[in-house]
Amino acid sequence: MSRFLVRRILLAVLSLFAVSVFSFLMFFTLPTDPVTAMCPKNCNAERLERVRTDLGLNKPKVEQYTDYMKGIFVGRDLGSAQGGHCPAPCLGYSFTRSERVTDTMARVIPVTLSIVVPAAILWFGLGLGLGMLSAVRRGTVFDRAAIGFALTGASLQIYFVGGLLLSLFVYNLKWLPSPHYVSLFDDPWQWFQAMVLPWIALAFLFCAIYARLTRAQMLETLSEDYIRTARAKGLANRTVHRKHALRATITPLITIFGLDVGAALGGTFITETTFGLNGLGRTTVQAVRDGDLPTVMATVLISATFIIVANIVVDLVYAVIDPRVRLT
Repeated sequence: MSRFLVRRILLAVLSLFAVSVFSFLMFFTLPTDPVTAMCPKNCNAERLERVRTDLGLNKPKVEQYTDYMKGIFVGRDLGSAQGGHCPAPCLGYSFTRSERVTDTMARVIPVTLSIVVPAAILWFGLGLGLGMLSAVRRGTVFDRAAIGFALTGASLQIYFVGGLLLSLFVYNLKWLPSPHYVSLFDDPWQWFQAMVLPWIALAFLFCAIYARLTRAQMLETLSEDYIRTARAKGLANRTVHRKHALRATITPLITIFGLDVGAALGGTFITETTFGLNGLGRTTVQAVRDGDLPTVMATVLISATFIIVANIVVDLVYAVIDPRVRLT
């Protein structure tokens, strides 16, 4: 198990290194001058040169990359105009926002985490349960209703579902306040009230998809020979479904779940825009529009980290569910 974990971590480190190299080359070795894109429109030639000097963009590309990675692990000096020394993890300075990128990320990442993590628990739990019940009760009214729910959820978009939820629970019934971010540690109840609608909207879409996938996988598993053998031994249906069928059904779903959670943590732009929340997704899109390269670079690295960490967690869960994975 330890060797399996070490291999996965080493592969993750290499993947992050490759992402950092390619993203740096993409953003900071463009034919156009990156300083012109990062500095506001009112920058004159003197200020452009100062920005280039403060950020070290007049150095060789290899040295620029080394300084950038050094800043992530031990910090770096950004110049007096950018607050001087930037402690680790230093992701650069945004002239568009006039603040360190680390400060921006510290403000927007908790918003995205507050949306995605509870929503992921909802969509996986409800999707798995609904899909299993639909498969076990195949051909019944419940099964047909579950299929209809899955088709409806997969067809609708978050901005449509979110608009309906806002219109019903916020503007008409006035049961909930308008979605806004409140820290879980400051006021848990207000955090719940402010974030419950984004959870429902995001979970509704994914829950429908996971219900369909679970149903199809469960039906396939129930037709396997070892399931027939378990039933022939006189095991109760509940034992067969929970102990044998569920374990085989959940394995491929975990892979999809890890990728979906990692991608969602990398930025839920539509959900954040629909509910007026300023998370990582909206920040990334705005940084692209403004040519804010340090912020874009940081969001790429953070999104890649989320996806890679999610895959490591999936591999560990695999190793627990299926011991054969530990030998690969």
